[in-house]
Amino acid sequence: MNEKPQSRLFRRYIQSTGIPADARHVHYALVAIDEQETVMDKISSVRNPLCLHMRKLGGSREYRYKNNEFLCDGIKLLKEAVQSGAEVKAVLTASDISFPLPVETHVYRCNRSVIGSVSPLKVAPGPLFTCVMPARTITDAAEGTHILLDGLQDPGNVGTIIRTADAFAVNGVILTNGCADIYNPKAIRASMGAIFRQNIYFIDLAGLMGLKGKGFRLIGAVPGAGKRDISGVQLHNTIVAIGNEGNGLSKDILSICDEEATIPISQDCESLNAAVAAAIVMWETARQQVVVATGGCNGNS
Repeated sequence: MNEKPQSRLFRRYIQSTGIPADARHVHYALVAIDEQETVMDKISSVRNPLCLHMRKLGGSREYRYKNNEFLCDGIKLLKEAVQSGAEVKAVLTASDISFPLPVETHVYRCNRSVIGSVSPLKVAPGPLFTCVMPARTITDAAEGTHILLDGLQDPGNVGTIIRTADAFAVNGVILTNGCADIYNPKAIRASMGAIFRQNIYFIDLAGLMGLKGKGFRLIGAVPGAGKRDISGVQLHNTIVAIGNEGNGLSKDILSICDEEATIPISQDCESLNAAVAAAIVMWETARQQVVVATGGCNGNS
């Protein structure tokens, strides 16, 4: 006897959640999204285990890394995640989703008040969804320019830099010395989906020395007169280090820099925001690439 699709999907869902197959308290529905059938469970209480799990993912860095999972909010981010091949585990939504989701993704229906209660954002557009953290260990960096973030503490800055790196096709964003978490909801939001596309790596000092040993030059972006203008530095096959918002580059990073360079600014201005400084460096990288591609002379030594 052939098993109905509804029964087959429900059985698969029950097996994945560990709920006894004869449990009568489980309410479910099947929704067809672009001819794809997805199991949808109904959630009405903010004390539901999934809601509690999502709230912890949004609020605790330790909990995120313990579970190797992070929380996102918004239909645009969900579409970016799916298109980028991210492993989307669960979706909590108050409305229909107009594009297909991976078959292994569990979809849960709730009302808007649940979304607002669970989301860490002040204005929660929904849907909420969780993703598995991909591997972020750098082993063999591609040629080109990489941006190193040294102890940045503002998740908004970190997310903005990831977004800008994606816009200028920077090969990778490297984080060291306890940067703000890239999976902080503010960082994810600021990245505008680039978190799913951009190469992002975590590294320690030994790993950074290993990259230098493979031919990468480390350039420290620093404020102040007397340093070489960043536009005069050849940025191909370099790692450009951007320092902490208040203290700049750490002594450890400065001690292994091959060169220090600066972005010329008004004498009346002490320094630039870290995300702005990184954006200028990445724009300069893109400019140099265009010059080389068109056969022009950059004037760099």
